[in-house]
Parts: sequence; structure tokens; C-alpha cells
Amino acid sequence: MNTKLTLTIEKDVIEEAKRYAKDKGESLSGLVENYFKLLTNNKRRIKPNQLSPRIRRLRGIIKVEKNFDYKKTLTEELSKKYGV
Repeated sequence: MNTKLTLTIEKDVIEEAKRYAKDKGESLSGLVENYFKLLTNNKRRIKPNQLSPRIRRLRGIIKVEKNFDYKKTLTEELSKKYGV
């Protein structure tokens, strides 16, 4: 269920955020919602029944070691890709 939220933000920040959202092909509301989800991710867990059937089928098919460092691997691969 969606609920309306009123925020008070500086005008130039809103204008810049709208341009950013447009460039990304998203709505400003969607960006704000995703940001709030990111902030509260540790407190909010997605239940299996909230996932689409396709995602449920994919869940758990990739096995990694317990000490797998996703951020380190991502950084290494992006460095290779962009030659940094």
C-alpha cells in the first residue's frame, strides 16, 4: 500500500533530484523510496513470498564461501573493466 508523504526540501535540491531521476528513467518518488529502503535494509527483511516466482526459483542457486567478500570482488572486477 502506498501512502503520500510531504517533505520540505530546498528548491534547488529538488530540481537537481528531478533531473537525476529523469536521467535514470525513474520517478523522484521511486528514488526516495529506494533510498529509504536502503537506509532501513538491516531492519527490513524480504520474505520469500514477497519475491516474484522467477526470483524465488533463482534464490540459492549460486553457492559461495562463507567468507566471500562481495565488495572486494566487485571492486576488483570494476577495476579490471575500467582499467583503474
